[in-house]
Amino acid sequence: MKGRESFAPLVAGLALLLLSACQTTFKPPQRIAADYLIEDGLVYDGSGTAPRIADIAVRSDRIVFIGDATDDQFADANRIDASGLIVAPGFIDPHTHADNQLASADPEQRQNKAFAFQGVTTVLTGNDGYGSSEIAKMATGARQQGIGTNVAYLAGFGYIRKSVIGDDDRAPSEAELSRMKDMMTRAMCEGAFGLSAGLYYTPQNFARTAEVVELAKIAGRKGGYYDSHLRDESSYNIGLIGAVSEAIAIGRQSGAAVHISHIKALGPAVWGQSSRIISLVNTAREKGQSITADQYPWAASGTRISNALVPRWALDGGLAGLRERLENAAMLDRIRSEMAGNLVRRGGAEKLLITGGLGDAAIEIGQTLAELAARSGSDPLDVAIDILKTGDARVASFNMHADDIRAFARQDWVVTGSDGSTGHPRKYASFPKAYRDLVVDGKSMSLSRFIRRSSGQTADIVGLTDRGYLKVGMAADIVIFDSESFAPRATYEQPRLLSTGVRHLFVNGQPVISGGQSTGALPGSPLLKETQC
Repeated sequence: MKGRESFAPLVAGLALLLLSACQTTFKPPQRIAADYLIEDGLVYDGSGTAPRIADIAVRSDRIVFIGDATDDQFADANRIDASGLIVAPGFIDPHTHADNQLASADPEQRQNKAFAFQGVTTVLTGNDGYGSSEIAKMATGARQQGIGTNVAYLAGFGYIRKSVIGDDDRAPSEAELSRMKDMMTRAMCEGAFGLSAGLYYTPQNFARTAEVVELAKIAGRKGGYYDSHLRDESSYNIGLIGAVSEAIAIGRQSGAAVHISHIKALGPAVWGQSSRIISLVNTAREKGQSITADQYPWAASGTRISNALVPRWALDGGLAGLRERLENAAMLDRIRSEMAGNLVRRGGAEKLLITGGLGDAAIEIGQTLAELAARSGSDPLDVAIDILKTGDARVASFNMHADDIRAFARQDWVVTGSDGSTGHPRKYASFPKAYRDLVVDGKSMSLSRFIRRSSGQTADIVGLTDRGYLKVGMAADIVIFDSESFAPRATYEQPRLLSTGVRHLFVNGQPVISGGQSTGALPGSPLLKETQC
């Protein structure tokens, strides 16, 4: 509306000519009931097409109008001046660890502000194979308590396997595999969007490929997808190339679409392998497979000392099993020797920044493993082992090369994701950082493409049929941000700083951010896949 007055005389004259020629009577636009009218924003609809200046009307939880509104068409609506701002579908994060936050007894936690201030309106949870298969129970809790953003669920391979087998390094019996399949079927019937796995992590790493395929078949038959934290993102076991090949094979054998979580080449041993990975994926896609990936824009991954350094066999039985082995001198020597090799894979002790303590480990946060060792006069491996004897530690592991990050980001099958977890800035800042790196500073991506890879394309991958696009009838999940000030603030030293630039954020038609401030509202919904069972 505003900002388009200069065209009024031309439009009026054209209208008179048309009326005269057609000898018809002009009918004013029909009034439409709406709660909010977003005026004069530069609208990107999530499809990747060019933007346009338009008005958007919202009633209840739906978009009811997109176009050029007249002055009295929405007379009763609350008006938001979006002139000079970007209006886009709310972003969708396909890989988060927001499960505990959204289930918290604390409403402040359930607002999910770390994601909302990035423009995210929907998060996927249950990633890396950790997600509970009790989908209906989680959805009921979310509805009853209220949540700030929407949430969609993946059933975790690790959760299911551990529920049936425990932490043991063995294959399931026929009866146990049947129970696992029953759990997966129930999860899909209760609304899970697919199966997630973290085959690098104990005890999931004990599973053979065929075991994973059996559960992925269930996801595929019911229209879901297989979400994979690869068995190896470096050179720990089967190697990065082998792990990508395994994920593709699981999709081919199960019939499920494959989504690779936080695609990366982790550590100097595999730097430069991005080109081979891209070729593998493109070849599979050309043969008709659905293969996609998400990526966070950080050079450091987030993990734990146990995951980064301890050999997988030593974690049979979990951390309790590891601690028993550390008491055996021969076992300790073997574990320490293999940890030394893994430390090299991670780029050395100076590349591991301690971001949080776990369990009873007394540890100083904000120091690298090398700095802790120097201060205590110890070897870095001994410091790590001492930590593991009483607890564990979160670490930011600086082990990715900029060339690989850029190569993956350019692929049209890669979308934005955060892998947002405690102690790493990616939880608070991945979407604005990707925007800055790719659109503003790097100038390697158009804003239309960035918005598509953060909204509509992700909705298509997950199977969210009424999210990710600005269209009449779609859910009113809308972000309005300032292209100049949309930026990350969180750092490795201060990982919990909220991002800037989001002026307004609507979740299901209700504002959770207004004028750049949180409203405290909890309008989010558990989004459940409609599956015939």
